[in-house]
Amino acid sequence: MVQKYNIFGTQVASHYLAMGVLGSLFGGVYAAVGGGSKAPATPPINASTPDEADFIKKFMEQADADEKKAAPAKH
Repeated sequence: MVQKYNIFGTQVASHYLAMGVLGSLFGGVYAAVGGGSKAPATPPINASTPDEADFIKKFMEQADADEKKAAPAKH
């Protein structure tokens, strides 16, 4: 036989209480720990002129494009 508890006028078996407690515990931990993913932060461009900043941005875009071309296909 199963131990039953009287909760709000209804009889609830002990194993249902245990499953509810464990489910809410692990669900709460999952919700607290599972944060959203953040985009990687890029360092700021410290350029003295706008032309220099544009040159750096274009250079970085070109370097990323070249890196993607040279990378082998992942399977």
